[in-house]
Amino acid sequence: MNSLTRGLLAAAAFLLASAAPAEVTVSGVKFQDTTELRGAKLLLNGAGVRYKAIFKVYAAGLYLPKKGSTPQEVLSMPGAKRLDITMLREIDSSELGKLFSRGIEDNMDKQAFSKLIPGVMRMSQIFSDHKKLSAGDTFTIEWVPGAGTVITVKGVAQGEPFKEPEFFNALLRIWLGPSPADWKLKEALLGKPA
Repeated sequence: MNSLTRGLLAAAAFLLASAAPAEVTVSGVKFQDTTELRGAKLLLNGAGVRYKAIFKVYAAGLYLPKKGSTPQEVLSMPGAKRLDITMLREIDSSELGKLFSRGIEDNMDKQAFSKLIPGVMRMSQIFSDHKKLSAGDTFTIEWVPGAGTVITVKGVAQGEPFKEPEFFNALLRIWLGPSPADWKLKEALLGKPA
């Protein structure tokens, strides 16, 4: 192989490597650096693992239109947003729905929470209907401007979007609120180094 051929092969390999999307791997789960949500380009803000005691429960990645390092920045940021979650162990889905409901309630004042009760009950029902989530199963929670909050479980959108803009932020507060599900995961989703 002559030096020109070697040079061309090296250049081609470099171009292919630089064209491939970068990714972050958390507990074996790959999160791409960018994703698209109905035409909006989103950046991976951060990714981490939810622990319950010593057990890994799921890996989560937060995608935003631009980077945000505080809960206030993330919650007030306009545009599409997505939280991708991949289960790392089997869990009873109805239990997960209850934990999410509790997480919303723990991170809001009672009056604001009372306005969201119909949505919270519907979200709990979505997870109850699935019985269980196994390791490798995924779900996403997306904010789609003009449509609402879309919950997708195992690749299937679950009914009509939740119209209230406050509902998406209430869900995000499970992870980013003053009483987050997991403090280390909160820091990771906000892009802070471990």
